[in-house]
Amino acid sequence: MSCSVAVSNSPVFSPSSSLFCSKPSIISSSPESLSLSLSHLKPSNTNTASSCSSPSAAAASSSPSSPFRLRLPKPPSVFSASSASSTSPNGTVLKRKRPARLDIPVSSLTFGVPPTPSAAARDVVEAEEDGFGVYCKRGRREYMEDRYTAGNNLRGENKLAFFGIFDGHGGAKAAEYAANNLEKNILDEVIMRDEDDAEEAVKRGYLNTDSDFLKEELHGGSCCVTALIRNGNLVVSNAGDCRAVISRGGVAEALTSDHRPSREDERDRIESLGGYVDLCRGIWRIQGSLAVSRGIGDRHLKQWVTAEPETKVLRIEPEHDLLILASDGLWDKVSNQEAVDIARSFLVGSNKSQPLLACKKLVDLSVSRGSMDDTSVMLIKLEHYV
Repeated sequence: MSCSVAVSNSPVFSPSSSLFCSKPSIISSSPESLSLSLSHLKPSNTNTASSCSSPSAAAASSSPSSPFRLRLPKPPSVFSASSASSTSPNGTVLKRKRPARLDIPVSSLTFGVPPTPSAAARDVVEAEEDGFGVYCKRGRREYMEDRYTAGNNLRGENKLAFFGIFDGHGGAKAAEYAANNLEKNILDEVIMRDEDDAEEAVKRGYLNTDSDFLKEELHGGSCCVTALIRNGNLVVSNAGDCRAVISRGGVAEALTSDHRPSREDERDRIESLGGYVDLCRGIWRIQGSLAVSRGIGDRHLKQWVTAEPETKVLRIEPEHDLLILASDGLWDKVSNQEAVDIARSFLVGSNKSQPLLACKKLVDLSVSRGSMDDTSVMLIKLEHYV
């Protein structure tokens, strides 16, 4: 069977009376209609033409140059009031009704909007003050989940300082909550306790922050590494795989140990609580899910993921030149000693200290080696607190 298509205002149009089909709904005798003939098609036989109810259609089918004709209404040349209405077969004018208004909620148009737009929209966060520098860079994620905190001369005490790097997972909520609240919670405990009880004060600060976060009905989790400096003492704590490395005359020394399910003592702790650790595509995970065993948040795994930190306290000595706090985005690609060597080249033995530039150099090195994670690095010049 052959077919032809009619196109308005085409030079190949010729008048015709109807289509060769018997359905009245698509037959029009209106003078406003036009038809298009496709002359290259073979004509239909007369039997086909005789099956049409319209004589004009039969005549059209008998023409060798026009075997089929499709009739389309001719569009109006200009807009008029009559174009907004139609006429039924009995002459009644039918007015077109405007469809009901469709209200679309604004939230449905905000796909992929990060939960913390204040910092999430930024690919890079950086800061530099006297004594420290910090640089955070987004990895392959849609928005950055790392956060940091830094403060000097806190609570009116000279050389009371607090620094922290927070590596969020499952969103940035936990990392942002920790960055906004952990310092206060730890200092509240430190002020009310003896100075010799700093380790317990930090522990209570971590646990209180975790408890408060869970009460907020928020999701996600965060690894943490913090440094509290008071009266020449350095108190370094971590929960998760963020790490603190100190330089002692250029020799790197890790002050924290990463909390991962691959650690034998962490695996034993998890299994003693009824959980399990499984190797998933080369990475040890709790319940086949989380690759860190401590941190703030992680409500769905809280039975096995504790926020209790491990803490080390030491006296800051003149040979302690710098401290590096960083997320695993750095440590997965850069060794402790390599990080210290690069940082010291910007901080030690030069006329102009450049901690921010050193942080950028370390982050760029990690990225150049294939890191796709959010990476945050903070450098603290310990000579300010001796």
